[in-house]
Amino acid sequence: MGCSKTAMEAVWVPLLVGLTVAALGAGCHDERPLVSVEGRLRLSAGVVAFPPTYVGMTREETVRVLNGGRAPLEVTWTRVEAPFTVEGLPERVGTAEVEVRVRFAPSAPGQYSATLVGTAGGGGMVTLAVTGEAREIPTCPTPVACHSSTFDVVTEQCVEAQLPDGSPCDPGNACLTEATCAAGRCKGRERVCDDGNACTTDVCNPLDGCGSVPAPPCPGDGACKVGVCDPVKGCGLAKAPDGTFCGAKRGCDDVEVCVAGACVVRDLPDGFVCAPSTPCQAEGRCRELVCERPPPTVLEPDWTYDAQQLAVGLHDMLIWPDGNVTLTGFFASPLLDSAGETPVSTRSTARRCMLWNERLLCMDFPRQGQVSLLEKATGAVRWSFTMANERPDLAARTNGTIFMARLAVMASDRLAALFEAYPAGTENTTLCRAYFLVVLDAKGGLVSAAELRDPLLEQCNHPHPFGLVSDVAGDLYVTFSPSANSGAPLIPDAPTLVLAYSADGLERWRRQLPFGGGELGIVRGLLLPEQASAALRTQDGAEVGVLPELGRAVATRQVVVPSPPGTSVNPDAGVVASTELSGYTVPGLAPAWTYRLGEGESFVSKELRLAETEPRGSGGAETLVLGFAASGVTPTLVGVRARDGWEEFRCALAYTPRTVPQLFELGPESLVLMDGAQTCGECDPPFANSRARFQRFPLEGLQPAEAPWPGTFGGPGHGHHESPVRGSP
Repeated sequence: MGCSKTAMEAVWVPLLVGLTVAALGAGCHDERPLVSVEGRLRLSAGVVAFPPTYVGMTREETVRVLNGGRAPLEVTWTRVEAPFTVEGLPERVGTAEVEVRVRFAPSAPGQYSATLVGTAGGGGMVTLAVTGEAREIPTCPTPVACHSSTFDVVTEQCVEAQLPDGSPCDPGNACLTEATCAAGRCKGRERVCDDGNACTTDVCNPLDGCGSVPAPPCPGDGACKVGVCDPVKGCGLAKAPDGTFCGAKRGCDDVEVCVAGACVVRDLPDGFVCAPSTPCQAEGRCRELVCERPPPTVLEPDWTYDAQQLAVGLHDMLIWPDGNVTLTGFFASPLLDSAGETPVSTRSTARRCMLWNERLLCMDFPRQGQVSLLEKATGAVRWSFTMANERPDLAARTNGTIFMARLAVMASDRLAALFEAYPAGTENTTLCRAYFLVVLDAKGGLVSAAELRDPLLEQCNHPHPFGLVSDVAGDLYVTFSPSANSGAPLIPDAPTLVLAYSADGLERWRRQLPFGGGELGIVRGLLLPEQASAALRTQDGAEVGVLPELGRAVATRQVVVPSPPGTSVNPDAGVVASTELSGYTVPGLAPAWTYRLGEGESFVSKELRLAETEPRGSGGAETLVLGFAASGVTPTLVGVRARDGWEEFRCALAYTPRTVPQLFELGPESLVLMDGAQTCGECDPPFANSRARFQRFPLEGLQPAEAPWPGTFGGPGHGHHESPVRGSP
């Protein structure tokens, strides 16, 4: 009988089930099962596409393996290569789901893909496509000292964190040892320098370490006792040479002079030196009762460099302490040792340069947005700092064009670099600007970095830092003003924003004042803005005193001397009747003295400098204010005592002027004068793109002054830093 059922058989099945179930099961099992037991292999997804993943990071997704039937499946799987891995692949799949973990852990950037294939005997085949993109972890900005900066792959942001106190750090200063982090700042112990010679001053250069220089002259006691130095014992007193003046009277009769260490009154013999020499006049000698002096001579230049004749864009200069002269210009190649036998021109151009740590510091050398320290003799680069490379987070706020605006020394191991840029989303033709203040250590390491923000800076009128200066504590002061024109050199307009920062680059205070921008000087807690008629307190920016416009003022610890009223350094300055030079007390700013020129004479330049005479007599050296006066065409160099306004000398200069004296700097017994620049000198950058003439005149018996502010426009070293004067309170 076959296995098919008739209707009659269907009726009888229940009655016969107990007798026939075994026979029915045995007879029909292979041809038609009563229950389905087929296996069918399935996956919960056919594709796993990982989101972008940073190198070194691991992402994971889950896929379920399913059996669509009731019969267990034996499964084989293909191999998946790195950077993908699959964990939990089952070799046997029953009725329960199996969870499989698919991971993506790239070790290099790129696009990756893989295919996973599973095969079940009699149960079919499944395919899983896996893809992923791997990205490099972005480079975080260079962290400031004693901080770390790491990229958080979850938030996709750089996170800066302060290093624990006690972490070792590099102070960027060879004069500090055993440096560790303390409250986010790198602090070290000062290196002790001692050469065993009491007649030298032990110094430490942040780049080169310990050294020594000749000590300043030992002071006398003002009463026929002069200072002397013993290498072992140090300073002492000795009798002043007989004949040294010890009173106020100068002449040849009834004069107070030193004899055997005592101040006595004498009639001086013929031939006695009764007046000191000056740069252009020999000493005076007594003849009977008269102090006779030979007529003054005219100072002749002993070196000339004419950039106009040589078609070179040089219009600025730096005089090294040893008298070496470096000439620079706006995007010109600095000329090192320009007055020497073999001048050296650097291979690259710079925007502006200054002296720092016995080296040449240039901005935008050799590329924009970069500051570089050059070796003095060769121009070789010691180090460079590029803002876009070190702080891409700040660079992202610009349109990609970043350049230097100003540099200022804050200390021997602190440098303020003010970067200028076009804001993000603007073209290079815009008058909008963004500014970033960066503080560097002596090795070019980053101390702090921040964008400067203020409503005045947000105006699209080319706001510009026309003044930048620091004090002996390393605190920084910068003046911003809108510009009255659009291209270099920039002419400052009003008002002026004054910002004050600590030595670590943290803001202290800010003020907005109604005058226009300009250079900035500083002395004993007083800021001296070029176009202001009052000083500002460094403590809070409050105005102090009432003065004539300060101009390019100079200052000792006791007196500040503004520029002669109405004078200029611009090539079209014209004739100005400026006959007086005045000194004001520091810090009270009360009138101290007024020096007046002779009839028909006038001061012809805004530039002033301080010089020191060589030590003479028990009173020591005199600090002199140097300026230029004229009654005709050729200027005369005038030297006036800073303490009382007394005229020490006047020397005619042998040259034919092209313009007013526009810039001058002092070296040891020399003066380098610049004229002939044909663009605005009271702008920024001053004299940009001009071809000036430089001349050096011998100044016997004079040295650059060691004073807090020997000249606001540049000054010795163009450091824009208040010099600490030895032994001064």
